Amino acid sequence: LDLGCGRGEWLELLQSHGFESLGIDMDGGMLAACVERELPAIQGDAGTYLKSLANESQSIISGFHVAEHIAFEDLNTLVIQSLRVLKPGGLLILETPNPENLIVGSCNFYLDPTHQRPIPPQLLSFLPEHYGFARIRTMRLQEPRELIDRDDVSLMDVLGGVSPDYAIVAQKSAMPEILTQFDTAFSAHHGLELRQLAQRYDNIFRQK
Repeated sequence: LDLGCGRGEWLELLQSHGFESLGIDMDGGMLAACVERELPAIQGDAGTYLKSLANESQSIISGFHVAEHIAFEDLNTLVIQSLRVLKPGGLLILETPNPENLIVGSCNFYLDPTHQRPIPPQLLSFLPEHYGFARIRTMRLQEPRELIDRDDVSLMDVLGGVSPDYAIVAQKSAMPEILTQFDTAFSAHHGLELRQLAQRYDNIFRQK
């Protein structure tokens, strides 16, 4: 189930990998793209639809750039309901702009007037941990590829080179034989953090 599915890019990718998927979005204009590509999507309120689902009926619940558009109380409800609705070992995926990127957090985030507030990764990852998910992984995303291994970083790289988006992936508890199949994915590191780029920048001046 993809909450706030928009034009359906994620639905299309899921279908290409054999998943039975459904998207929901309130924006009829966005959903027109799903209809045009014959993607399974319906118009409606994501939170209300989530509450209507049976216990342990979904394998994955995703929301890409949804969390920053809703009230914090509704975000809490989304996490609680997702835990109820997911099957054992199921995944909750939430992606949002990354305020650790100083340009994103202080400026670019506010270019969209429907954004409510930036959500630090520590806060978004805390919610599923607090409500009982078995494990949570933070994945920083969309960073410039040329910065990943580059040491000669500039001040602008420090300010704006941190992964501009991040996602938390939370897994519901399950039997060990299910969870161990995801161990490699949950142990992998993704993206660029502010401290990494700041340390590289500091190293340039230490060497001088």
